[in-house]
Amino acid sequence: MKLFKAKPIDIEAGEPIVIMNPQDTAELGIREMDRVHVEIHGKNVVAIVQESKTMVAPGEVGVILKLQEDLNLIDEEQVNIKPAQRPQSIELIKKKMDNLELSTDEIYMIVHDMANRNLSKAEIASYITAVYVNGMNMRETKDLTMAMVESGETINFGDRDVFDFHSVGGCPGNKITPIIVPIVAASGLLIPKTFSRAISSAAGSADIMESICNVTLTVENIRQITLEVGGVLAWGGAVRLAPVDDILINVEYGLTVDPHSQVLASIMSKKKAVGAKHLLLDIPTGHGTKAPDEETARKLARDFIGLGEEIGINVECALTYGGQPIGRAIGPALEAAEAIAILEGTTGPRSVLEKALSLSGIILEMGGVTRNGYDEAASILKSGRALEKFRQIVEAQGGKENITASDAPIGQYNKQVMADKSGYVNFIDNRSVVKIAREAGAPYDKGAGLLIAKKGGQPVEKDEVIYTIYAEHERKLKLAESLARRLRPVRVENMVLDRIPMIKKL
Repeated sequence: MKLFKAKPIDIEAGEPIVIMNPQDTAELGIREMDRVHVEIHGKNVVAIVQESKTMVAPGEVGVILKLQEDLNLIDEEQVNIKPAQRPQSIELIKKKMDNLELSTDEIYMIVHDMANRNLSKAEIASYITAVYVNGMNMRETKDLTMAMVESGETINFGDRDVFDFHSVGGCPGNKITPIIVPIVAASGLLIPKTFSRAISSAAGSADIMESICNVTLTVENIRQITLEVGGVLAWGGAVRLAPVDDILINVEYGLTVDPHSQVLASIMSKKKAVGAKHLLLDIPTGHGTKAPDEETARKLARDFIGLGEEIGINVECALTYGGQPIGRAIGPALEAAEAIAILEGTTGPRSVLEKALSLSGIILEMGGVTRNGYDEAASILKSGRALEKFRQIVEAQGGKENITASDAPIGQYNKQVMADKSGYVNFIDNRSVVKIAREAGAPYDKGAGLLIAKKGGQPVEKDEVIYTIYAEHERKLKLAESLARRLRPVRVENMVLDRIPMIKKL
């Protein structure tokens, strides 16, 4: 153990890091990426070592912001540093890399080390890659799910039946959650909806709702609002509901992978933590989604239903069309505006309306509200009860009173993209649409995204608008324009693709 002078470093990181001079690491017999105990004020935190000859002098240790808070550090205080053992879970990650089955205790150990920030991002990335390549069986997936639940907080609604809804994702523009939750809540069922932020999409439900109200709620907020209003629309990452999931999502984002068993555990751990007893899963299927064909979608549904039985949640699945974007809006505020407009009774895109009513209807039938869920959901929407309930939820979460579609903050910069010929839209590439929206700034810039004017099968005249790109920054709009020219996400073709003439005989 050796005393070092603490030097605060204004850096945010997703893991506890200290920065040491190579002369000091050599003296302690450690190297970069090794771990050390940092002790002060009776507190002991294990941190990962980074080396620098310029940021810290010999005898100093650089301490990043989060670690400063954890240790209540003041500039130039003396801290004790001593080498720490590597977590045993690193060897368990190697075991999964070798395609070997992990025991229940081993899975809990890995999750525990993730929850306590004992693993570096590189080590977590290795775990994700190992699971992506080698997979997990159902027993491992169940253990992973329950370990993730037990790593954080849970919400208890007692004997009340709690309903939940989740879309597996992969289909851009899928802004049905802000419509489904108020319809279900208006029927008298409890639906505390928590969600993650976008991983690879242009807007997750958290990003959509965050454009118009606060989604960072406490466990007590979620419970109280749900009991008072009937529903909530909150970011799960703010309340330590299966917090390891958010750690994994942050690393998955960089890798752009979603291992199958991790998808199952990610969704189901959050539902178990929020107290859900009944869950409807939307599984979009089509080109560019996570279930590109019906066979894959049905297998995913069976796995979710099977995992639900293992952990005590009644799961039903709906296979939905995802071959092109749902509705016309892609991007947080654009999608919020489209969803609110439908709640207001405006004639919106039929794909959004039909999907939202169909899935709401299934939940109403699951809850015994009616035998004809679709018609009851349509009645709740038409009567204005769903809009009233949505406004109650938004206001309870700190949003504007009596919010309207025009209150969604759309980006001030936009560029219309025109058709280069007359014909029909024969293909919209989901992945390209998402890439362009993200280049424009979505989901971090809430006003960025795309608004599609023409959907598949619709006629188009030359120089007619086929979509519009929105951005909050002119520079990002130009980057998105450039990408759009290369990707051509909306393809227009003539009904006659080519003419092949007869070959004349000599």
